[in-house]
Amino acid sequence: MSISGGDISGGDVHRVRSAEGPVIADVRVPPSKSITNRALICAALAEGTSEITGVAPGDDTASMIECLTRLGCGIGLRAQDGERIADVEGTGGDLMPGPIELPARLAGTTSRFITALAALGPGPYTVDGDPPLRERPMGPLHDSLAALGATVEAGESWGHLPVTVSGPLRSADAVVMPGNVSSQYVTAMMLIAPYVPGGLKLWLSTGLVSRPYLEITRAVMDTFGVGDVEIHDRHVSVGRGEYYPTEYRVEPDASSASYPLAAAAMVGGAVSVRGLGASSMQGDARFVEVLESMGCMTTVGSHDTVVMRRRDTPLRGIEIDMSDISDLVPTMAVVATQAVTPTRITGVGFIRAKESDRLGDLAHELQKTGAQVSVEDDGLLIRPTDLLQAARLETHHDHRLAMAFGLLGLVVDGVEVADPGVVSKSWPGFWDELAAIPARRS
Repeated sequence: MSISGGDISGGDVHRVRSAEGPVIADVRVPPSKSITNRALICAALAEGTSEITGVAPGDDTASMIECLTRLGCGIGLRAQDGERIADVEGTGGDLMPGPIELPARLAGTTSRFITALAALGPGPYTVDGDPPLRERPMGPLHDSLAALGATVEAGESWGHLPVTVSGPLRSADAVVMPGNVSSQYVTAMMLIAPYVPGGLKLWLSTGLVSRPYLEITRAVMDTFGVGDVEIHDRHVSVGRGEYYPTEYRVEPDASSASYPLAAAAMVGGAVSVRGLGASSMQGDARFVEVLESMGCMTTVGSHDTVVMRRRDTPLRGIEIDMSDISDLVPTMAVVATQAVTPTRITGVGFIRAKESDRLGDLAHELQKTGAQVSVEDDGLLIRPTDLLQAARLETHHDHRLAMAFGLLGLVVDGVEVADPGVVSKSWPGFWDELAAIPARRS
């Protein structure tokens, strides 16, 4: 594998170029893959042609497009003014009959959204993924689809991929699902709910985590013409309806923006992310407020976000519940290694079942550098330490660990990141952009 930017050694290992002083950088991050995949599902169910501008790059989006195409959706990709645009000829809810194989690869979002979508068609449709994805839990989604009348057949073990699904769905008074495992289960059901007879009322046996992602789902659905959506702490309801073709623009990815913004906090200087402003619908955009609480100066304008830190202003540790911005836990943990007081992250025990164990695996790898990181029941405790050392850090098939470890390499000389290509899941050009940041010194 060859990845440009920085020094590469040992085949699938990336040696990060450290920053020797404060930086000034103006960064563009990819469009949001979370928003892109929601918009693609809505456009695929609409009858007519939608235009989605700002289609996210990366493996997750590619797998979604391939699965939708196999189900009978016509999708053409083109480039215009540096942006990717998808022309989506929807199915009107009339999916291609099976048997059809639907490969989700490593994409948890795709696997869950596509499994729910497949339950609307005659089937049979077999959703599968690469070995790491097969290990991730899918049980609450499979249980909910079965409760709506779908035929759900496990390939190896219940609640995991591969799974074979066939419709049709029927109306039900209510479906019960846990709300504290993954918002992707709830989103998957919300996206197909307008095409369930009578709509859907989803009762949650536990309180919601990552609620901002459900708000993203509601906003995308509304743009495509489905506005009868209610989100409460213990139930979600969606009325019967249909999506209409539309022109949709995807905003920059706030999760990806956390990395360059965190670089300013860790190294000192100023970093601006273009296109991500005050009107962002993404909960992860509030990471800038977290960095401000740690001692950074911030500006959020109409079309950009800036984080600044003077080198003589120390970072302060904080106590923070990250249940609503859990994808940023790796970023936060790495930033916290540079703080002068402890940081405690809470409310995120459920992220042990993400692409990796984002508590245990994250802590284990950071400990290799000498970082004082302890796993607690629902989060992490990071204590300050005087000196961190070079280490080779494993990414555990997790793009967010890889990118967070890249940040650490800006301040710890000699950090090597194994399996660097895993960033292709969401930001294929990440290493090039990261390598450019130290070169933009003030």
